[in-house]
Amino acid sequence: MRMTPQRQLVLDAVRELGHATPEQICTRVQATASTVNITTIYRTLDLLDKLGLVRHTHLGHGAPTYSADDHEHVHLVCHRCGRMDEIPCDLLEGLAGTLGEAYGFELDASHLALSGTCRECLELESE
Repeated sequence: MRMTPQRQLVLDAVRELGHATPEQICTRVQATASTVNITTIYRTLDLLDKLGLVRHTHLGHGAPTYSADDHEHVHLVCHRCGRMDEIPCDLLEGLAGTLGEAYGFELDASHLALSGTCRECLELESE
């Protein structure tokens, strides 16, 4: 694969933004190269994901988010306030072991987002 200037801009944007949607990445890239469109962003992200340079995670409804970091955490997403926390993958070792033994399934927790309600929202609810 040839690293074109547009591909490099997309990769740089993902690295700068941390977790970002294709639309956020497009906005960042267009600040430097206004002619790059969202279709190019999606194609480039797909290619970079296949090459292992970025990873995507579905954090809820809508577009996935992309990250270039070595992604060894699970996302906890509050469906009420939108807060996102990261926890170590090894907290799911028990579940991963059960899935392996019972179903022959190997869990990749680094692509995982769990939806629920955060502590603060639960506390507000109980008041």
